[in-house]
Amino acid sequence: MASDRLRVHDSSYFAGALPSREQWRTLGDFAGDILHLDIETTGLSLRAPVTVVGVFDGKRMHSLVRGQNLTRSNLQAILSSAGVIVTYNGSTFDIPVLESQFPGVIPRVPHVDLRYPLRRLGFVGGLKKIERELGVERDRRVEYMTGEDAVYLWRLWEREGKVNALELLKEYNGEDCRNLKSLASHVYKNLRRIVFESALRC
Repeated sequence: MASDRLRVHDSSYFAGALPSREQWRTLGDFAGDILHLDIETTGLSLRAPVTVVGVFDGKRMHSLVRGQNLTRSNLQAILSSAGVIVTYNGSTFDIPVLESQFPGVIPRVPHVDLRYPLRRLGFVGGLKKIERELGVERDRRVEYMTGEDAVYLWRLWEREGKVNALELLKEYNGEDCRNLKSLASHVYKNLRRIVFESALRC
């Protein structure tokens, strides 16, 4: 059954067939259909309004902004092409927030929350910390920004109309999304190696 689903490139089958711990395996077979997702909000609550949704398909960066182009239809149109969705801490934040505020936009495809496979590889902590440990670089303008800075930038845009604040926020979000691709590649390469070496020992 699984081989048949792979043959017709049906990733949705593996969303249910694989336990969450093993969803990383889909990063190889569906490499060309991965969407790297990250959101910004006005706070840490799951009810905090979404301000920016970033989606990187490996080549193109999509930035959807509250009050401009962040609509349910636009978000659904972008996410509908996903074979796999990759996030960092998305299973406890990004995905539940989007499902709450934009019901039905998340397609039934494998979701790889990199926080957990990276932990299996010995990397713990926030996204930026792990990026530094793996030598994944960010644009210097947003290298040391935090989630609190993202909230502040949104307020500058929303209350004072500072365009440069919004552009910096979008760049910060974009770096999160783009760097997920590098981290996902690291996860797949190294967990695959571990599985292969384990099989050889059996």
